[in-house]
Amino acid sequence: MWETSARLLRLLSLLQTRRDWSGAELAERLDITPRTVRRDIERLRALGYPVLATAGTAGYRLGAGADLPPLLLDDDEAVAVAMGLRTAAGGSITGIEETSVRALAKLEQVLPSRLRHRINALRSATVPLANTGPTADPDTLTAIAAAVRDSVRLRFGYRAHDGTETVRTTEPHRLVHTGRRWYLVGWDVDRADWRTYRVDRLDPRTPTGPRFTPRTPPDPDIGGYTSRAISTAAYRYQGRFTLHVSAETAAERISPTTAALEPIDEHRCTLRAGSDSLDELAIYVAGKGFDFEVHEPPELVDHIRALAARFGRATG
Repeated sequence: MWETSARLLRLLSLLQTRRDWSGAELAERLDITPRTVRRDIERLRALGYPVLATAGTAGYRLGAGADLPPLLLDDDEAVAVAMGLRTAAGGSITGIEETSVRALAKLEQVLPSRLRHRINALRSATVPLANTGPTADPDTLTAIAAAVRDSVRLRFGYRAHDGTETVRTTEPHRLVHTGRRWYLVGWDVDRADWRTYRVDRLDPRTPTGPRFTPRTPPDPDIGGYTSRAISTAAYRYQGRFTLHVSAETAAERISPTTAALEPIDEHRCTLRAGSDSLDELAIYVAGKGFDFEVHEPPELVDHIRALAARFGRATG
């Protein structure tokens, strides 16, 4: 009896980790026969869990029911959820603060003492700064995340930085969070190219579009790709520099929303940053306090030479 109950909990945990499972995959994970999988699925259904059979794949999916079923979290997942709720309670997502506090209270009520101690230690050592930047609507984030999960096209109204409003159709790939802002990386169907969108400027349209086959992303490092897209590619001048310092040290002073860093070796890294002003680019890199070389664009190289001569005359 105990063995069957433990197996049911493991089966439920697997069904909660991803959208679709084949019967063969579940049997392999649980080290049981496909027939036992089918019996255990029926037991979960009898307990009220809406386990759906997926057409054509002889598989299963945990569907939405009238009530939220209990979630099974391991220790690290429980700590991560609790700290995420604490962060959300601080206002990083518009309108979710009170809901996050209620959910956190429910979670902490059932946490074992060893996990409460870990969470309290993290909480006591953490002091959040006030969030004064743009915030994302939770319904918008949920709609995007669902479209990414289900591989369905997403239509939305989009407001550019200059206030221009357009309607975009994308194959959404990933949401990227920089700590201050949320971005959507997706394939723009009309422009036939990858694009990065600010989520706080985005208004999803319903219903969503047809399903699509996910494309190979433009870069395996989606975080680095997003950093380059928002800090460099959108500007008139795109500077490339070599910093005479490791990427880890440079990252302590350089935010991924303002520039992209790529390690060269343990003593050097490449910095890419953009601006509509050559003066701003020159001041930006010089103000970081690292020795550097400027490579491109050519007009920036000439501009920094002229600035160096001007500074030399000013101190001569």
